[in-house]
Amino acid sequence: MAEDYGALISAQRAYFQEGATLPLSARRAALKTLYEAIVTHEAEIAAALAQDLGKGTDESYMCEIGMVRAELTHMLKHMGKYARAKRVRTPLAQFPSKSYTLPVPRGTVLIMSPWNYPFLLTVGPLIDAIAAGNTAIVKPSAYSPATSAVIKSLVEKCFPRELVAVVTGGRAENAGLLGEKFDLVFFTGSGNVGREVLRRCAEHLTPAVLELGGKSPCIVEKTANVALAARRIVFGKYLNCGQTCVAPDYILCDVGVAEELLAALKKEIAAQFGDTPLALPDYGKIINEKHFDRLLGLIDREKLAHGGETNRETLQIAPTVLKNVTWEDAVMGEEIFGPVLPLLTYDTLDEALAKITERDKPLALYLFTKDKKIIKRVTAEVPFGGGCINDVIIHLATTEMGFGGVGESGMGAYHGRVGFETFSHRKSIVKKSTHIDLPMRYRPYGKGKSRLIRRFLK
Repeated sequence: MAEDYGALISAQRAYFQEGATLPLSARRAALKTLYEAIVTHEAEIAAALAQDLGKGTDESYMCEIGMVRAELTHMLKHMGKYARAKRVRTPLAQFPSKSYTLPVPRGTVLIMSPWNYPFLLTVGPLIDAIAAGNTAIVKPSAYSPATSAVIKSLVEKCFPRELVAVVTGGRAENAGLLGEKFDLVFFTGSGNVGREVLRRCAEHLTPAVLELGGKSPCIVEKTANVALAARRIVFGKYLNCGQTCVAPDYILCDVGVAEELLAALKKEIAAQFGDTPLALPDYGKIINEKHFDRLLGLIDREKLAHGGETNRETLQIAPTVLKNVTWEDAVMGEEIFGPVLPLLTYDTLDEALAKITERDKPLALYLFTKDKKIIKRVTAEVPFGGGCINDVIIHLATTEMGFGGVGESGMGAYHGRVGFETFSHRKSIVKKSTHIDLPMRYRPYGKGKSRLIRRFLK
């Protein structure tokens, strides 16, 4: 029998309206309980990630469990500061009074998460939602069932269902939840599904945060440290078998250093993955056969420069590099989301930037260069969500900056203070004195009042 989502949301709304989530002490207690549960059940979380995605223990901790713990630690330390009222300047016309903004929780929120980093991208936003004082319904992906089951078990051990509830399942459950009214919907996933989420939110005038993706470019300019660029690109591109929303989707390389970069990429793949990557016990897998076949269709064997080995039984694809790629090739027609790296070249930087900016705005952009003028130009002129200079993907690993997209790659952001603010509404309040009441705003108006109004408001 299908769950009554309306009843669940009503229960959470009642719990919220009782004021149960407002005290900072209650929020801290909830986050501490979650932290302790994650520490206690770390091995179970890692085992689930290995089952769903083939992730090794170190990668699971570095890219998911450890980052969740870091977000929890940050919130426990700073949420009191984030929750304070902020005094702002009051116009002289409002004398005597004081003005301030006050962050308050939005209410009951829905968090819909993807399969590629199923623990991080579910629990990360949940931490921010709890810290801000909300109740939450969490809907993890059906494509990562082992991790979804662990998340459900953890949440049920840590929280009453009126505070946090987990709904598992697939499209039917997604549709059922999106048919209900929430105070915020936080979605991470593909652009196509994101459009549907936004359309359904519009029916209720529900605000939405969309963390999407896109083809994130990696520019290797002629002054770059090519060997170091290759090392860092290989790490970021093939992490989680390329199933990372901010992975370098393709390389745009100055034609003068293209051969050097290609040789360096091959050398680094060998250094980091050995001669037989598919034999490594901790080398991951593609999430399912559908995505496996889609990726095989993007590999043009005539342009294969390195890798290309596959194993259908284990759904594995070795780190692969394609050379002599053009903008018309199939691999450039969609976000790759797998361990396939196309290498394109450019003659001038103007040409490269024009190619990037005429396409959808990417979630991330990476630039390898020693030229400060080029850094300033690219970061100022090219639209993208966030990125790195002389590295890749690490910009999302800090709680001190918001993470999110722009345009087609998403709207809204989270992490740290930005995450707290995303799950809050900041009320603007003026507290007026009752001891003095300036008469200039009241009727009847005359020349004297008119002069005063114009003096104050200009």
